[in-house]
Amino acid sequence: GLITGDVEPSDGRVKRGKTVQVATLTQQTHELDKYMNDPVRVVISELQSTYTLGSGSKAQEMTPAQLLERLGFASAQLSTPVKDLSGGQQRRLQLLLILLSQPNVLILDEPTNDLDTDMLAAMEDLLDSWPGTLVVVSHDRYFLERVTDDQYAVLQGHLRHLPGGVDEYLRRSAEIAKGTASSGGMKSATPSEAAASAEPKLSGAEKRAAEKQLAAVERKMDKASAEIEKLNAEMAAHDQSDIGGLSDLGKKVGAKETEIAELEEQWMELSEGLD
Repeated sequence: GLITGDVEPSDGRVKRGKTVQVATLTQQTHELDKYMNDPVRVVISELQSTYTLGSGSKAQEMTPAQLLERLGFASAQLSTPVKDLSGGQQRRLQLLLILLSQPNVLILDEPTNDLDTDMLAAMEDLLDSWPGTLVVVSHDRYFLERVTDDQYAVLQGHLRHLPGGVDEYLRRSAEIAKGTASSGGMKSATPSEAAASAEPKLSGAEKRAAEKQLAAVERKMDKASAEIEKLNAEMAAHDQSDIGGLSDLGKKVGAKETEIAELEEQWMELSEGLD
C-alpha cells in the first residue's frame, strides 16, 4: 500500500523517486481476466518482443516465449487457452506479464502459492537474476533466503531488520513470547556465559546472512562497473567540444568509482568475517 501509493501514511510522508516503477504480483490473477479465452501464444504475441534479464556483462536478451519456457511451459502449452491452464501455470503467466512491463520495483505477495517444487526452483532462478528491487512477502523461508538479500519483520509494532534471516526472526519471536509470559527480569550472565557470548564465531544463520550480504555486495559492484562502462561509452560518443557535458559525465564516473571502492572495503570486511 505505502510503496505502491495506494495508501497514504497516517503520520510522516513517503518520498518516491521519479524513476520508480512499481508492479505487484498479487494473490489474484486479475491481469489475465481479459485473456481467458485466448491461447497463450496470442497473449505473448501482444507483448514486447524482447526482455533483458540480468545486468552488465551478465545481461541476456530473451523473448517472451523463451521466458515462458524458462518458467516451465512446454511448446504444446502455447496453444492452450488461458482459462484451461492450471493455477500454477496462470500464476507463472501472470508473473511474465508483469516482468515484461519492465518495473524496477517488484512486490511479490505469496508468489509460491500453487507452484510445485520444480516450478518454484524455476521462479527462484528467474528472480535471482532479475536486476530490479524485490519486495517479497512469503511464508516460504527458503524462497525468501534464496531471492532476497535482506529480511525484515514486524515485531511489536515496529519494522525490524533481521541480519540473521528467518532464524533470527524465530529466535526474536520466541524471546518476545517468553518475555510476555514471564514477569521476571533479565537473567545476569555468569562469567563463563559472558565469555562464550563474546566469542566471534558465527552461527549457521549468521554465516548464511553474511554470505548473502557478500553476494549482494558483489552484485552491486558488478552493477556499478557496468554503469562505468556505459558512462565511458557515453563520454566517447559525446560532443568533445561540450566541456560542461563531459565534466558532468566525468563526475558521474568518479562517483561510481568511489562507490566501487567503498563496496570493495565492505567485501573485504565480510570476507574476513567468513574466514
